[in-house]
Amino acid sequence: MDGAYSYTPESSSVLLVVDDYPENLISMRALLSRQDWQVVTASSGMEALSALLEHDVDLVLLDVQMPEMDGFEVARLMRGSQRTRLTPIIFLTANEQSDAAVLKGYASGAVDYLFKPFDPQILKPKVQALLEQQRNRRMLQRLTRELEAARAFNASILENAAEGILVVDEAGTIGFANPAISRLLDAPVDKLQGAHVLDLIQLPCANLWHESDFYQAYLGRQIFRVHDAQLRTLAGQLVPVALSCAPLPAEQKAMVVTVLDMSVVRSLHQQLEYQAVTDPLTGLLNRRGFYQAAESALLRSERSDKAQALMYMDLDGFKRINDLLGHDAGDKVLRWVAEQLKECLGSEALLARMGGDEFTALFDGLPYPEQAGRYAEKLLERMSSFQQVDGLEVSLGVSIGIATYPDCGANVEGLLRAADAAMYAAKQAGRQQYRFYDQELNGRARSRLMLEDSVRTAIEQNDFSLVYQPQVAFGDGRLRGFEALLRWKHPSVGDVPPGLFIPLLEEARLINRLASWIYRKGAAQRRLWGERFGPELVLGISLSRAQFTMPGLVDELARVIDEQQLQPSQLEVEVAETSLMYNIDAAVKQVHRLRDLGIRVALDDFGAGDCSLRMLRDLPIDTLKLDRHLVARLPGSATDIALARSVIGLCAAYGITVIAEGVETQAQAEWLKDNGCAYVQGFLVARPMTAADAGNFPAVFPWAS
Repeated sequence: MDGAYSYTPESSSVLLVVDDYPENLISMRALLSRQDWQVVTASSGMEALSALLEHDVDLVLLDVQMPEMDGFEVARLMRGSQRTRLTPIIFLTANEQSDAAVLKGYASGAVDYLFKPFDPQILKPKVQALLEQQRNRRMLQRLTRELEAARAFNASILENAAEGILVVDEAGTIGFANPAISRLLDAPVDKLQGAHVLDLIQLPCANLWHESDFYQAYLGRQIFRVHDAQLRTLAGQLVPVALSCAPLPAEQKAMVVTVLDMSVVRSLHQQLEYQAVTDPLTGLLNRRGFYQAAESALLRSERSDKAQALMYMDLDGFKRINDLLGHDAGDKVLRWVAEQLKECLGSEALLARMGGDEFTALFDGLPYPEQAGRYAEKLLERMSSFQQVDGLEVSLGVSIGIATYPDCGANVEGLLRAADAAMYAAKQAGRQQYRFYDQELNGRARSRLMLEDSVRTAIEQNDFSLVYQPQVAFGDGRLRGFEALLRWKHPSVGDVPPGLFIPLLEEARLINRLASWIYRKGAAQRRLWGERFGPELVLGISLSRAQFTMPGLVDELARVIDEQQLQPSQLEVEVAETSLMYNIDAAVKQVHRLRDLGIRVALDDFGAGDCSLRMLRDLPIDTLKLDRHLVARLPGSATDIALARSVIGLCAAYGITVIAEGVETQAQAEWLKDNGCAYVQGFLVARPMTAADAGNFPAVFPWAS
């Protein structure tokens, strides 16, 4: 077996010449030698079969008479093989020239039968024609395989696509449906084919096919999308879907509709909507959800002859449970409260947890407004029972305020304000009871709301300012520092007493909005006084309970100190005794954090509350300020003399500086000085001053004059 070339181009043809005479093989190779033809030779039938296995032969020139295996046998074996059954064969013979031999040759699968000697001018065109035919056949096979692979690939895409796919003709009839849409509709594909697309799709607006947006988009050669459609299964169930319809090429007279199952997305959206309006701890509505539901309920009730009332509830004793047992126990109590509300009021009212330990109930179908009081009594009785929480028996109560619609408020906001005011009246009356909102309460509430609105406006318009009251030594008159005091000058009524607006700021939770401004304003003023008074001057800043308990207080003060380039010891925060008693353990931690930063800490208004000596022992304070009311009774009250003398002596033992506030008379000053009080702050020295006047205060106060 031999080959004519060592390299075969991809476009070349392979010819196999089989003859048992070497000289014939040589002459045939010479005759058929061409650049695009590769001639392979074999000298026997066995070699021919081997060559057919080794090469992709395009044409076989086969001698008939050969020893061991003649050409007819080779041809028969070729036709029996899948590899060579279509390979063309030309028989060449010098001896087998009978009609029977020729017929046998054709019967064996030959395409031609030539007798030797043959004319080369006849043989070569025959070979070329057969090779071109074979090349075309192979090309057709390759294209067929590629087409079949592409068809299988496209079919696989349609079969395995996650989205449903429909092909719809111009009449709206479904001609193709993939398995995804079959699963979505729970219907076999053969039942979908031939159905009308509008029988399966429910749109916001039902139309005839020729009036539908689908058909109009098809006519306009445009893509049409619907995000809120629904599929109707054969069982009648509705499935939320998003549709996309695109026309196919015009000659196909059809469109493809892609269907995306939106069930999971719609479920997630509903879940998110539920979470947005639901309190995660209790399962009741949250503030936002209550506003939405209550507004709708009030609108519905305008067309009803039933009475409406809003109940506002605040737990009594919950803070103590939270502090003693921890927040996990507090959460258990809140969940228990929610269960009691559901059992007592759930079938009659719209329930919500507004935040913290505050709950609301809106009744929109009462026979008369006073019926809300009956429900309040029922709830008070239920809530007064003892409960086991973490193995401990705890008692809990609730104060309830009730406001009726529309007498007490024309909307949800007005009702909430009125019910909240009534609830505070219940607390002031002794807790664990309920109060209806009345006209007298309405008048006080209106005044309070007007003042609260004025405070909010003052914050927005920067109507607040700081004044500074000096603290001087009893002994030598040396100026220790100033306390920064907040003042409000109302544009129409003038100066508003701090005793009026500061509690309002705290109760309305507005003090935190002013806190950052107070810190920065005071610290900036302390920096400006640096050259005038020297580095030892201390600026005191009074903190409300809300400010003192802020988690970010220490970090914010650290930023202010850094911005103004102050020493931490040049600032002193003043915290009222009553603020610390609210949660003594948390107060100790906060004081330690302030001291670790280097800020001085003063215990303010000592003697105004329970006057706990434990604070002097447990709190690492720098300063104690005697309350002005205690000082006012000196030196005329023997009991207050004993108290003040004991406190001053105890502070001396603990190394705590004592400042007396509200000193107005010389007699008070002399007693305090004689009994060891170090510093004085009060009208006897100076009233609170503007920053400019404070800058002119003497570094040494002239006691003698």
